[in-house]
Amino acid sequence: MFRQPTIFPLGKMLEMPDRCEHCGQKMEIEPGFYYGTGYVSYGLSIALTVFNLIWFALIFGIRFSDNSIFWFMGINVAIVLLLQPVMMRYARVIYLYIFVKYGSYEKEELSEPPHQHAPETQVV
Repeated sequence: MFRQPTIFPLGKMLEMPDRCEHCGQKMEIEPGFYYGTGYVSYGLSIALTVFNLIWFALIFGIRFSDNSIFWFMGINVAIVLLLQPVMMRYARVIYLYIFVKYGSYEKEELSEPPHQHAPETQVV
């Protein structure tokens, strides 16, 4: 889905081809399509923070008396910042998965997606 197999170099980690090489799906459906991935990335960051809170509380415990809450916040910020490039890529994948139905495109038919018929309605 991405031009670079890894997140390095960081400046090129979100570069995508115009179309999927396997199915022919257009990667950027409209200008600004991926702006919504910020919400998905935020959700992933919150999920990671909750996961970090659970393992930290189980292993070390969290109390205000010994400042362990501040240790947790520092460790959590470091983990979230280190994993942010990976979460940004996953956010794009999830966002595309939400809005694009996988279909069986033929590589020769790249100009037009498969036709979907509207369901017939019954009048009662």
